[in-house]
Amino acid sequence: MSHGNMQKRGKRGKVDKPETFEDFARRVEDIVKDDGLNVLFNNAGYSPKSTRINFVKPEQMMETFLINSVGPLMLTKTLLPLLKKAASKNVSKPVGIHKSAVINMSSYLGSLSLNNQGGLYPYRCSKVALNMITKSLSVDFKNDGILVTSIHPGWVKTSMGGSNAPLDIDTSVCGIIELLKNLNDDHNGQFYCYDGSKMDW
Repeated sequence: MSHGNMQKRGKRGKVDKPETFEDFARRVEDIVKDDGLNVLFNNAGYSPKSTRINFVKPEQMMETFLINSVGPLMLTKTLLPLLKKAASKNVSKPVGIHKSAVINMSSYLGSLSLNNQGGLYPYRCSKVALNMITKSLSVDFKNDGILVTSIHPGWVKTSMGGSNAPLDIDTSVCGIIELLKNLNDDHNGQFYCYDGSKMDW
């Protein structure tokens, strides 16, 4: 939902404007009503251009954290009553998107294990933070039946990924959809690539 769409009943929210979240939640509730919210897709991604150590600025770090980390966390907090409502209404269903789930769009650049190039300080650090948010939420929401996982969409040809990226949008999206359909309790609090393979933190 954040910087993305709810399929068929689409609502989009700007995660860099936390003061708008309460109003956004009311508009979502007007749509989902007593069904609650089955899936919250936090698809926020922003990176400033010059992010080598000699050029990184405090304001770049703060803005990137607000969009990529703080925004998704606070939006999830605001929409939690609707997520719980969906989980409660679908209590007999297995853990997954047909019950209640929070999907955080992360990146392999947020993996500590895979960082062998350095740089990209605002983006890398914000996605590491998002992965920790995923892990903590998965613990906090487990008893509510709400699944939380992080997904790396691949390096995709987008305005941010650039024309040299190896993946087209359709390949990434189709892979993510297949992964979403197969999410279960084993995926809770974990980090996955769009193709379903498990990522290292």
